[in-house]
Amino acid sequence: MTHTILAEVTASVSELKRNPMGTVAAGDGFAVAILNRNEPAFYCVPADAYEALMDRLEDLELNALADARLADGQAPQKVSLDDL
Repeated sequence: MTHTILAEVTASVSELKRNPMGTVAAGDGFAVAILNRNEPAFYCVPADAYEALMDRLEDLELNALADARLADGQAPQKVSLDDL
C-alpha cells in the first residue's frame, strides 16, 4: 500500500529512539516523518514549527468568524490596535 509522506526527511522509530534530538535536527526546522515498518506512523515537529502552525490555525479560525459575521449582515466596526 502506498502512503503520502508530507515531509522531506524521514527516519525510523529505531533512529528516533537512538538519537531523538539528532532526528529533529535532521529536519532542519521542518517536520520529520517517523516511519514504522516503512509506513508513516507520525510526524516529529520542532516546537517553533508547531507554534507557527497553531498561530496560523488561530488566524484562519478568526478570519472565518469575521467572514461569517460579515455574511450575516453585521456591519464592520473600526477599532484601533491601541484599544485592543
